[in-house]
Parts: sequence; structure tokens; C-alpha cells
Amino acid sequence: MSALLELVCPAGTPASLHGAVENGADAVYLGFRDETNARNFPGLNFSRPELEDGLLFAHDRGCQVFLAVNTFPEAGNPGPWHKAIDDAAALGVDCVILADIGLLNYAATHHPDLRRHLSVQASASNPDSINFYVDAFGVKRVVLPRVLSIPEIADLNKQIAVETEVFVFGGLCVMAEGRCQLSSYATGQSPNINGVCSPASHVRYEEDAGNMVSKLGDFTINAFGEGEPAGYPTLCKGRFVTAGKASYLFEEPTSLNAASMLPELAKAGVTALKIEGRQRGRAYVSQVVAAFRRAADAVEAGEAVPELGLENITEGQAKTSGAFNKSWR
Repeated sequence: MSALLELVCPAGTPASLHGAVENGADAVYLGFRDETNARNFPGLNFSRPELEDGLLFAHDRGCQVFLAVNTFPEAGNPGPWHKAIDDAAALGVDCVILADIGLLNYAATHHPDLRRHLSVQASASNPDSINFYVDAFGVKRVVLPRVLSIPEIADLNKQIAVETEVFVFGGLCVMAEGRCQLSSYATGQSPNINGVCSPASHVRYEEDAGNMVSKLGDFTINAFGEGEPAGYPTLCKGRFVTAGKASYLFEEPTSLNAASMLPELAKAGVTALKIEGRQRGRAYVSQVVAAFRRAADAVEAGEAVPELGLENITEGQAKTSGAFNKSWR
């Protein structure tokens, strides 16, 4: 395990877990096959027996397993979320990733020895909020929202007594994590409670006058010309007509890639690097994890970060450093 920067990698399926572990993950994160996690899609996630097998495979190879219970319970029905935490403790996961205050309290009260990380879904990005979670619920690590620059992260780390984890590769969201409602308006399914943003059951592709039109529910999200790649329809990455011009109104389809910034993140006091991608397949996960393993090892050895060659698998074949340098200021 890297002593300098821990590599936390996505495992949306048992196959992806194997790919991540075999290519150098220090930890994998995953969810149960229900609404308790924020990637609640058909064909993804783990049954209890699959998680038990995954734990054996990962632990035998020195890799930790984090369970995301990072949605917010339905009012009056906390049972599925409590059961997820209980089962996580019984199975022996290395930590649970939580966002809801009530669930943090439940875990701290009923399973005090179960390590607790604060999910990015909690949107905790300042010392007061983070220190509250640490003091009240014994949180050991906070996953920082993707809105902070590297100098802001460095300053924050000086004011908190807890590990920090940051996203370094994968999809971006224009909304503040844990606060997104766009998909629920279009589909009736909430990312925050049901764990689904732009569920496939509400996605349609239709041909119209030679264009490929993508729809989410009753909303047209985009129209693609012949030969133009047709992306998955999410409202925040839709192309809309405003002031007579069609453009990506909220966010262009692009991927975060902060590989070149790993030395600065290490210097800023970051403990762990998180790769997004639980909806991706084993081949994608294996390639990205192997590349960032090389990058993290180079940083620890005091060497320059190598070229990772991930351009062909990024969204829109484009990359951004996101808020890390806030170049729009």
C-alpha cells in the first residue's frame, strides 16, 4: 500500500472489484444492490454473499473494502439503511461511507468500532462542518466535494484533525454533491433517496430528420448529427437552445483528470485519491487504476508523474482539472 497517497477505486460489480484489486487499488468502494447507495442501477452492486466473497478476495491481497451507504433514508423508513450498516459490520468491511446525520449516529451508537467516512454527498467543505462530524460521530475521513482548489484544500487540512479524500478522475457533476434534484424533476427518481440519476428506464433514443435525439422522461436532452457520438442523457450535460444558440448550458461532457496535480495534492495534505466510475466495466476500471497506480508510485518515489494515456476513455475524449485550479476566477 502506498504510504503517501492511498488509491481508492470503484467496484460497481464483482468483476470490477477483481480488476481494481489486481491493478493496484489500496481500497475499493462499492454498494449493496438497493437504494442505500448512490449508484442504484440494474446490473450493478453487490448481494451480501458477493460482498463476502469480494472481501475475502480483496483482503487476501492487502486491499481494503469500503461500503457506501451514502443516500438519505426515506422519511419513516430507515430500516433498509440500518440493515445495510448492520450487515456491513457483520461482514467485516473496513469502513462505511455515510452522508446522513441519522445514519452516522446509528453507526456510531450501534457499531462504534466500525470506521466511518463522511461521503461527498454530505457536502462538507469547511472546517466548521467537518469538525462537527468528527466531534459528533467520530468520522475518520471526509471525502471533499469537487468545488475546492488545491490552496483551499491545503488551508482546510490545517484546520481539521481528520483525513481527506479527493476525486482525481472520472465524471463530474455541476451540482453540489448531495443537493442534486434535476433528475428527480424529470423522472421522479431521486439521486439522494433512490440512488439513481437519469435511470435507464427513463432513457430513450429516437431518430428525427437524420438526427439521433436523446430523451430523459419527457424531456429532450440532446440531438446528435450523423456520426456524432451520442452521449448518455443527463440534464446537467444536456445541450439546450438559449438566446437562439444551442450549447451545453450547464456542463460540457468531459472527465476530471488531476493526475498532473498529484504532487500538489500530496503537499496539501490529502490522504487518499478517489477514482469515480462504479457504472464502468472491468476493462475501464482496470486501465484507470493501473494508470493511477503508476502515478501515485511515481509521486511517492519523488519522480515526475508519467503520461497516463487515458484520453480515449474519458467522457467526450476531453479532460478538465475541475475546480482544483479554478481558472475561471
